Amino acid sequence: MKKLRILSLGAGVQSSTLALMIEKGEVPMVDCAIFSDVGAEPQKVYDWLDYLKTQLSYPVHIVQWRNLRDDIINASQGKYHKFTAPFYTKNAETNKKGLLRRQCTADYKIKPVTQKIRELLGYKKGERVAKDTKVELVMGISYDEMQRMKTNQLKYIENQYPLVEKGIRRNHCIEWIEKNNYPKPPRSACTFCPFHSNEEWRKIKENKEEWEEVVRIDKMIREQEKFKKNKDGSVFFKDQLYLHRDCKPIDEVDLREKDEQIGQYSMLDECEGMCGI
Repeated sequence: MKKLRILSLGAGVQSSTLALMIEKGEVPMVDCAIFSDVGAEPQKVYDWLDYLKTQLSYPVHIVQWRNLRDDIINASQGKYHKFTAPFYTKNAETNKKGLLRRQCTADYKIKPVTQKIRELLGYKKGERVAKDTKVELVMGISYDEMQRMKTNQLKYIENQYPLVEKGIRRNHCIEWIEKNNYPKPPRSACTFCPFHSNEEWRKIKENKEEWEEVVRIDKMIREQEKFKKNKDGSVFFKDQLYLHRDCKPIDEVDLREKDEQIGQYSMLDECEGMCGI
């Protein structure tokens, strides 16, 4: 029988707290942790991950399927087409707003973790998983995020939620971190994630280099061809894409407004139990 216990490490507050709780014996030990790098986290997340690895006795595997940032840029230039991110849309003729389908979590977060698990189990690509194979995938989801709990689609993987079982909320995680004299972990999410709240956008803006890249990407996703011709020669206009739900260029949005007043709130917790943890 092949059996593994693995921590899905997002390097945010909850999963980092869980990782350290495991190290201190407050949660059963794991064989390893897996961090799925989409290639678009703030530098402070990568710095925190480097620090966290020094505090853990078990290995941390860093995996990546593709670079999300590069794929977005290439998609905006028509060089890559198999990509979908939840950008906000506004129709050029009707001004009707919408939201693109979200596939980035499944492709850039979940897929590489699953591939690494198969590799650790010793399975080759396409090889059938034996019936007696069992993997406990420990997830850093807290009690106040119970809606994010999901049953794994793969029968040999069982998602486990120790923080939920212990009734630990996000604020409890921060208290535990402070009590044990660890630095406070950053929030883990792509710098250009459309689900940022205005408060989160303001924090990103504090880093000049990261903010300039966000502004550049926001502009690039609108520099795609603005219309195509139908077979009869007439044209139809494509929706324009935006990072901010106001459907304005990100550097023109008044981020000083209270989030509740302009309707921009954080939806990072909706990312399939994988992002923002």
